[in-house]
Amino acid sequence: MYSARTGERIDMIYWVDGHYIKDAVTEVSHFMRDWRNDIVKPIDLRTIDIMAASHNLLEVNEPYMLLSGYRSPETNAMLRSRSRNVARNSLHLKGQAADLRLSSRSVNQMARAASACRAGGVGRYSGSNFVHMDCGPVRSWGG
Repeated sequence: MYSARTGERIDMIYWVDGHYIKDAVTEVSHFMRDWRNDIVKPIDLRTIDIMAASHNLLEVNEPYMLLSGYRSPETNAMLRSRSRNVARNSLHLKGQAADLRLSSRSVNQMARAASACRAGGVGRYSGSNFVHMDCGPVRSWGG
């Protein structure tokens, strides 16, 4: 995965033989921090699992481009003031969501893979070319 904003890249194994690797999960949380103010919040392991499972279903070597992971309340409020598509109680605020892009796959392909996991929310943002994945209730939206 690489960050669209900071240019950072992260490639790692975070789970082995039924166990999460604490240092790797900590690094993922740091990578998915609110880049606007450098605030880190632990990312829900279910969200990481959904991202990984979806990526495996897509059979790609290309890493995800991370557009947004954790968002602080200040960042979420700022984004809400600019777009009606930002939820007041976004799961990004809890470290339970990610907005992702792949240049080799369409929004619809990515969303179908995420939906196949039957594990959380999947939002299609075709106009902005990204997919939202979260570990909340199973649901989908967008076009």
